[in-house]
Amino acid sequence: MPTNPTPTASWIPALLSTLVTLPLALVSLFYAGLSPMACDSCNGAEADRFDASFDLAFPLFGAGLLLAVVLLIAAWAPPRRPVLALAAPLTVVFSALLFMGILDTP
Repeated sequence: MPTNPTPTASWIPALLSTLVTLPLALVSLFYAGLSPMACDSCNGAEADRFDASFDLAFPLFGAGLLLAVVLLIAAWAPPRRPVLALAAPLTVVFSALLFMGILDTP
């Protein structure tokens, strides 16, 4: 007879995901918020390229963080799904990598 995990242990993946996702999202948001300072001394075409890339990258990054929060909330909702708990921090990492890839830094 297969054993099912106890209902009390189903919250552990969601808790671990919360403890990883929220600090990771805050650190990446801090980095994204400071990234315009990379082009403080830029002028002309270089500044225009940076601004155009930032205007695209930052909303995509924000949408990725919003998706991570939605996945995190869904991981806590019954029935708890460990796959969603794993997907939340991976979404933050993917969003940060996408932001850094799109951003045209000098």
